[in-house]
Amino acid sequence: MPSQVEIKNIESGADMEASFSVMKELRPHLSDCATYIAMIELQRTQGYRLLAAWCDGAIVGLAGYRLQDNLIYGRFIYVDDLVVTASLQRTGCGERLLQAARLQAIALHCKHFVLDTGLHMMLAQRFYFRQGLLAQGMHFVELIT
Repeated sequence: MPSQVEIKNIESGADMEASFSVMKELRPHLSDCATYIAMIELQRTQGYRLLAAWCDGAIVGLAGYRLQDNLIYGRFIYVDDLVVTASLQRTGCGERLLQAARLQAIALHCKHFVLDTGLHMMLAQRFYFRQGLLAQGMHFVELIT
């Protein structure tokens, strides 16, 4: 793990802008920073929060999550996004981000901690298993055009 990694919430527009290049590693379809910031702001009205791992003044990882309630899980935290810049993967940074989101679930008295990952992302799946998460279903998607 790099020394002096600090995990904190992203609140300002400047921090959102600084996070764009890291999020783009996970979401390469993001076209530009202004659209990204607008999406983050919209999602924030829906309860989305974005944690950042900072090292030497730069964002090196992100965890986006939201509090939700539904019939299957009750109250839960859903992790939308988890990414660590390629050069710092396998250093414990992702584990710290995931743990920070998990602590939010505990603080908010959630019954579950939930995330999805692609079937093609075997390394991510192994990471999640090591973090104590278990696969319990498949995520189905239909593109509506």
